Amino acid sequence: MARTGKFMLDIDLRIKIFADGADLSDIRALNEIDYVKGFTTNPTLMRQAGIEDYEVFARQVLDVVTDKPVSFEVFADDLENMEKQARVIHSWGPNVNVKIPVTNTQGVFTGPILKSLSHDGIQVNVTAMMNNQQVADVAAVLSSETAAIVSVFAGRIADTGRDPIPYMEEAVQLLSGLPKADLLWASPREVLNIYQADQSGCGIITVTRGLMKKLELYGKNLGEYSRETVSMFYNDAKSSNYKIRV
Repeated sequence: MARTGKFMLDIDLRIKIFADGADLSDIRALNEIDYVKGFTTNPTLMRQAGIEDYEVFARQVLDVVTDKPVSFEVFADDLENMEKQARVIHSWGPNVNVKIPVTNTQGVFTGPILKSLSHDGIQVNVTAMMNNQQVADVAAVLSSETAAIVSVFAGRIADTGRDPIPYMEEAVQLLSGLPKADLLWASPREVLNIYQADQSGCGIITVTRGLMKKLELYGKNLGEYSRETVSMFYNDAKSSNYKIRV
């Protein structure tokens, strides 16, 4: 059971919840929540949040989040500069995980730099993975001695009409030889995905602030929830002064 300051989260989960976003005020607030065990962001989220200076923002985050892992992503497209950026990002703090996409924009596997970084003790977060051949390829190059995160975008797999659960269950097995590697369920679409990820054996799931708020609904009485929904429709119609002639 974890305390958020506003309510108790009475959920028996093994999985670690990482907050996903790029709003510094949100990060500051979420860092105070016990069940938030880490943070992730990416260049797209940062751009949407209006971040102009990548490193300044990253260091601001690390001033706030000092004892939980935080993932920052490289944005070069050639492997040589990806690795250079990764080593710089790694130097920003001991709790940094460096996000490396599984391929560049041309589809070239980033395995050589993943191997170099991991075997040098740099904790990577391999991102944008969509199939288990990629998971197998990544597992083959990571060091068993270095912690790592392997992010499979289960939500995007589901967007294509495929059930992500078998993918994630197989990925857990593919990573079984790497005791320090965590499988991460990325891009969840609904609260149910948190429980699915936990049951699939994933170590981590990323959760947006919006999805985080829905955790308060866990175990809610469905009859009460139905009545609240009816009241919402009624109050919105009344506030809008809608009329139907009868």
